[in-house]
Amino acid sequence: MDKPVTPNPWGLTPILMFVLLVLTTGILTNDITAMPVLTGFMIAAGFGLLLNPPHQRLTVGQKVQIFCEGGGNKNIILLVMIFLMAGAFYALTIDIGARDATVNLALNLVPQAWILPSLFVICCFISFSMGTSMGTITALSPIGIGVAESLGLSVPMVLGIVVSGAMFGDNLSFVSDTTIAATRSQGVKLTDKFKANILVVLPAAIITVLLLLNVDAGAAEHLAQREVELLNVLPFLIIIGCALAGMNVIVVLAMGIISAALTGLFNGAFTPLQMLQSIQKGMSWMQDLALIAVTIGGIVGLMTAYGGIAWLMRALTKRVKSQRGAELSIASLVSFLDLTTANNTIAIVTAGPIAKELGQQYRADPRRLASLLDIFSCSFQGMVPYGAQLLSAAAIAGISPLAITPYCWYPMLILGCGLLSIAFGWPRFSQPVKDAL
Repeated sequence: MDKPVTPNPWGLTPILMFVLLVLTTGILTNDITAMPVLTGFMIAAGFGLLLNPPHQRLTVGQKVQIFCEGGGNKNIILLVMIFLMAGAFYALTIDIGARDATVNLALNLVPQAWILPSLFVICCFISFSMGTSMGTITALSPIGIGVAESLGLSVPMVLGIVVSGAMFGDNLSFVSDTTIAATRSQGVKLTDKFKANILVVLPAAIITVLLLLNVDAGAAEHLAQREVELLNVLPFLIIIGCALAGMNVIVVLAMGIISAALTGLFNGAFTPLQMLQSIQKGMSWMQDLALIAVTIGGIVGLMTAYGGIAWLMRALTKRVKSQRGAELSIASLVSFLDLTTANNTIAIVTAGPIAKELGQQYRADPRRLASLLDIFSCSFQGMVPYGAQLLSAAAIAGISPLAITPYCWYPMLILGCGLLSIAFGWPRFSQPVKDAL
C-alpha cells in the first residue's frame, strides 16, 4: 500500500480479539490457560482479514498479501530458526543425559536454600553478558526444568525465574538490541543509559532475590550422592561460553547442537541415526511455536496497515502538557506497542522518534527517556504470554505460556520501579547529556 496510513482504532481489534478469547475461555473454564494459543491467534488473524483500512476496501487477496509480508518479516523468520534449533538442542541434551548431569552438578554445588535465587542470578549474569533473553532462555530453561522436576517444584514458577533473569540482561546489557535501539533513538551513550537504567531496576532485582530466598525449595539429599558425568555437562558449558563470547545466537545454538551430538556419539547414548531422530524430535516440539510467531507477525502487519498502530501513537501523545506527562506518555506508548507487537525491539524503534520529539519539547533528559523505553518494553515483553520469551520457555516445557506469567516477578517489579521513577523524577543528572559517538 502506497497511501499514507490513516489512524484507526479499529485497527487494533485483532490483538484485542485474542485477549478477549483468552479471558472468556478462562472465565468459563476457571482456567486462564485453557485457550489454545495457536488457535486463538488463528481466530484473531481470521477476524483481522475481515477488516479494512479507513476509506479503503481491500480485496481478500490484498489483505492476505499484507498478512504474509508481516509473517515473512526477516526478524520473524530468524525467530523461527532459533526456535527450531533450540528444540533440537534441548532434545539432544535430554537424550544424552546432559540436563540431568547439569542439574545434579548444580544441586551439589549450590546450597539447597539458595538454589532458586542462584538460578535467577546466573540467568541475570548470562543474559547481561550475551545481550539476549532468547539465548539465555534457550540455554537455561532445560536446566531450570530439570531442577524443578528433581525438587518437586512448580515448573511454571522455575521458568518464570529463568524468564525474569533473562529480561534483566535484555534490559541492561550493552550489547542488547533493545539497549542499542533505545540509545540510538535518543542519541545518548550506552554508559549514560546504563547509569539511568541500573538505578531504577536494581531494587527490583534485589527484591526478586529476597522473594526467592523465602520460597521453600524442598529437599534433594538423594541427588547430592549421585555421581556427575562431567562430559555430559560439556554442551551446556559450550553454549554458555559461546554466548558469553558474544557470538550470534544462531552460531551459539549450532555449537550447542554439534557439541551435544558429538558427546552423545562418544558416550554411546545413541547411534548416528538415532541422533538425527533426536534432532527431528526436538524441532517437532517447536512447530506450534514457529507457527505462532509467523501468525503474530501477520497480525501485526494487518494492524499496521489498518492504522491501528498509528492511532495508538497519536492517542497516547496528544494530551501531554508537562515533562512528567511526556515521560508517562512515552512509557504508555512503548508498553502498548509491545503488547500489540509482542516484540520489545520493534516497540522501541517505533516509539523512539516520538519519544525524542516529546523529550525535546518538554525538556526531558534523553538518558532517562532511553532508560524508560527499555524498562517498560522489557517489562511487558517478560509478561505477555504471546511474546517470544514465554512462548519459547513454555514450548520447551510443554506447558501453556499463560501458566508462566504469574511467576515473572522481576518484569512485574521493574514495571512498578519504572512508574516510581516517573513519579519522583529519579534519577536526576547534574551534568548535561553529551551526544553519543
